[in-house]
Amino acid sequence: MSPLGRLSLYLALMSSISFGGIPSVLPDIREFVVVANGWLTDRDFSNFFALSQTIPGPNMILMMGLVGWKVAGIPGAIAGASATAVPSCVMYFVGYRLWDRFRDAAWQKIARASLAPLTFGLVIAGGTVMAQTADKSWPAVGVSAAAAIFLLTTRINPLWMLGGAAVLGALGFV
Repeated sequence: MSPLGRLSLYLALMSSISFGGIPSVLPDIREFVVVANGWLTDRDFSNFFALSQTIPGPNMILMMGLVGWKVAGIPGAIAGASATAVPSCVMYFVGYRLWDRFRDAAWQKIARASLAPLTFGLVIAGGTVMAQTADKSWPAVGVSAAAAIFLLTTRINPLWMLGGAAVLGALGFV
């Protein structure tokens, strides 16, 4: 199978099994595109993630479009974005219709109570992998730690921290 076909199939699968969106399976996607196939470097992957976080809206669709673009140009960008969005949208639509149909069933309360911790854990795992990917030096670890502390203790917009990290990177500190 062509690289574009393999990437599309993999992204469609990851999109179909993710809880909480693509960030919950980001470690697996990184493993596939960086380690298993060598289509991107860790730096490319981190840069695509950072770039996609700066825009409002469906940022993971943009990120997977960028990954597809790196693998196969414009057709890859379209395929990456589509493979990320279409399967999950179809599943969500069908799932919602079934969920609504059985809204009074007792199992729905159990399912709702279990999905939040599961999603939280998967998103934390994705953040950990991204930090390990980007933090290749002590200054980079310091920047990530400072950003985490600021995010948890202040109401500063995360874009300011992203911009600050970009300035530090441009100046050669990280």
